[in-house]
Amino acid sequence: MLNISSNDYIYISDGDNILPSNINAQMYKLRLLIYLLLISVQFKLHAQDIIATSKWNLTDIEFAYKSKTENPFDLKFGAVLTHEGGFSTSIPAFYNGEDTWIIRFCPDLEGLWKYETFSSASKLAGKIGLIQVTANEKLDEHGPIVISKTNPQKVAYADGSPYFLMAFELDWLFAIDATNNEDIPNTKQIISDVAKNKFNHIVMNVYAFDANWGERDKIDPLYNFAEPAVFPFGGSNENPDYSTLNIDFFKHLDRVIAHLDEKEIIAHLMIYVWNKKVNWPQPESEGDNLYFDYVVKRYQGYPNLVWDISKEATAYGRDDMGYITRRIDRLRKIDGHGRLLSVHDYGYCAQFPDKVDFISIQNWRPNIYNVMLEVNNRHPGKPIFNIEHGGYERSMHTIFTGAYQDAVTCLERNYSCVFAGAYSTYYWQNSSWYEVVYEPFTLPKEKQPNFSYYKHLANLFQAFDFTHLEPDTRISNTFCLTDHQSTYLFYITEGMISLQGSFKELKDKKVKVRWFDPFTGLFHGTLEHSFGTSTWKNFLKDDDITSPFCVAVLEVMD
Repeated sequence: MLNISSNDYIYISDGDNILPSNINAQMYKLRLLIYLLLISVQFKLHAQDIIATSKWNLTDIEFAYKSKTENPFDLKFGAVLTHEGGFSTSIPAFYNGEDTWIIRFCPDLEGLWKYETFSSASKLAGKIGLIQVTANEKLDEHGPIVISKTNPQKVAYADGSPYFLMAFELDWLFAIDATNNEDIPNTKQIISDVAKNKFNHIVMNVYAFDANWGERDKIDPLYNFAEPAVFPFGGSNENPDYSTLNIDFFKHLDRVIAHLDEKEIIAHLMIYVWNKKVNWPQPESEGDNLYFDYVVKRYQGYPNLVWDISKEATAYGRDDMGYITRRIDRLRKIDGHGRLLSVHDYGYCAQFPDKVDFISIQNWRPNIYNVMLEVNNRHPGKPIFNIEHGGYERSMHTIFTGAYQDAVTCLERNYSCVFAGAYSTYYWQNSSWYEVVYEPFTLPKEKQPNFSYYKHLANLFQAFDFTHLEPDTRISNTFCLTDHQSTYLFYITEGMISLQGSFKELKDKKVKVRWFDPFTGLFHGTLEHSFGTSTWKNFLKDDDITSPFCVAVLEVMD
């Protein structure tokens, strides 16, 4: 973090221009050296005053200023950042308490950036500085997730690496360790178990308070985070002060999202939630806008951030689609980083698909594959995410039953979504809401959740890149994902004993056939088969499969 006082700020500028990008690397380095030498002599510039960072690295520039306004949150302040190649963006600053403001920037381009501040306070306006951005050297850092350049129905990392979205809902993640000013050990524990099992997308609330459901008397007090002592506004949930915000609350949330970033996990941040007893200000009131704008200003810089306006956005009569649209428009104006956005409400996404970057749906129907396939076909230009499919795994006591609690049934519903071309979410009842058992694998074996099932699911689509696969119902007697070239995956549902079909695309080709076990993550029964002019074939399921359902994999051989 670079600390800058508004009274003794050192200007780092050659006027309105920064170095051009159409010079070769050696000339660029020489000119930059001369340039910095000249201004260092003129302004007594020190090396630490040039901000050095790397691509996709969160960079905080801190400004000290004693606001003369009654409410420091009312101060207008930000910066325009311009890359040497000509690209520019506007990033708002946010108040961080104790007369400090932060401009939080995550560069997505290497090279030299210039920033120039703007503000309603004259002492903060017109400050100019340079940021030198080097290449990303972290092997596990791939940048934010974006819409895939090769398939608009899939997401990928910004560097082009595949990203198979495997989500886990942890609504109360903000509350773990919220009163610990030193560290976040319990947060790190649950995230460690999540990361080990290949979950890479956490669905979470900025804030939630309580819920009307669950066997509360069976919850260990260590894991009960209902009615948390923290609150994002001034005051408390019972007696809120909407004219100000609790900076310490957001400093803690910073630690949580930063830790997720370290673990290469996306924070799918739901700005609002209506059914968790939060005492929100009235929609579009000054307090509502203060909170909403602050969240967007403070968290847009994190490369692992995805926006969600609200959980079940229009389900509780709190707002309407007009409000959601206006919130989206407001967010887009503030977010200078352009993070992906969705709304946890299919009614809204279906009616206004152009307002969101990917389609979220909550659907519990038993014929989930057919429902998701229909949605997938209806929105060919958008990724589809079933954020809540009605399956909530139960291994201890009940918090929320939903429609399905059995671990295998919940797993099957995730596979059904994926084979329909969509992404999906996992829920464990004893961590997804106000009870968060942050050390689940210290429990007796019979009470432990089945996170490993989802590690195997993620590994399958790491081996066979989901980005290039699409559902096809014409090939066989079951669900299929294929690239129509070399890879064919078939979902063998419970009760099926074989894979049958007329595999016309495989005429005169030789294939390797394997059977994937979702319980163990192992492949069984490898055999080779040559198709001739007759493409009809019946492949019997391998006897070593332990799961009631499995995946048949056919790979075309050279």
